[in-house]
Amino acid sequence: MEQDDNSDRATSESGVPILEQITPLARRVNCLDLDAIAEVCITDIPRLVCVKFASLYILDDTNNILHLHKHNHPFLINKIVSLNQTPPSPMVMAVQSKRLILISDIDTHQQPVIRKSQRAFAENYQTNNCAIVPLVCQDNVVGVLNLADKVGGEGLTREDIALVELFGQLVGASIGNIKLFERIQRQATTDGLTGLINHKTFYDMLEKELWRSRRYGGKISLIMIDVDGLKGVNDNHGHRAGDKIIREISRRIKDCIRQIDIAARYGGDEFAVILPNTQLSDATVVAERMVAAVAKSPVAWKGKQISLSISVGLGEYGPDTNPEEVTSKSDQALYAAKHSGKNTVRVFRESK
Repeated sequence: MEQDDNSDRATSESGVPILEQITPLARRVNCLDLDAIAEVCITDIPRLVCVKFASLYILDDTNNILHLHKHNHPFLINKIVSLNQTPPSPMVMAVQSKRLILISDIDTHQQPVIRKSQRAFAENYQTNNCAIVPLVCQDNVVGVLNLADKVGGEGLTREDIALVELFGQLVGASIGNIKLFERIQRQATTDGLTGLINHKTFYDMLEKELWRSRRYGGKISLIMIDVDGLKGVNDNHGHRAGDKIIREISRRIKDCIRQIDIAARYGGDEFAVILPNTQLSDATVVAERMVAAVAKSPVAWKGKQISLSISVGLGEYGPDTNPEEVTSKSDQALYAAKHSGKNTVRVFRESK
């Protein structure tokens, strides 16, 4: 009789043995497609362990926030969960402990005690049981999978827990791989000091914008920027001071542009900004705003105040211009700005 019970537990409601379902699901999870992974978490894992509801949160470790990525609840649930909340919710506790929290009865659960004030959506569930699974990759939490309302209301069995923990490890590893891949991709396209796009990516983006102009009409403006006196800063204060200057100027430049504009670190002390579908008069206003923003306040370095300024050149270009011509002409205007006293703006205009 005992053998028959074990056989029943090894077979899901679909009639397919559990072990035969694990391998194809593990293969589907082992990928770099977060939506495909989420589908397994929200559809297949709940079916495997016979629970009704599931939700997958991804951790933004920069801002300490869990973002809801996918769920199957027919009712409202939290879209974001801050890890800094007080008192911490069970989800936050699972992240902090890096251990699965299994709750058979949320009303009487003691470790941790879960207050009614922490259960804004409790009335939506038919049972008091749930599992909160931290998704861990190389000892770092990358997300959380929540499972609630076990069919039959008895709570997850030992076999269920073993499956949930197994898939928690597999999903955690795959999401960790996605985050690593995205970080490598960012490093390949961005400047490590400023976070702006790098020289190669700048030319890729410029070609795309010129192509868009050819297809849909309109012009683009390009601003070229050179930091005034950076060599003197490096000579007098050291290269770390120079790096701080570069970072601060890049921040002030970003504060002056729109989300659709594209800022790049063009070279050692040069920046470039692409302004899609922008007339020369509007671009000139942006350039003058940049000069003022950079010069408005010095940067402190080891008890000293280092004054900042930039020289700026810009031009407006039609869709038939090639990328090299665009940068060359704006660079001519930049050269004129550097030789007219710096801390100023010059505009490239076609000679008639």
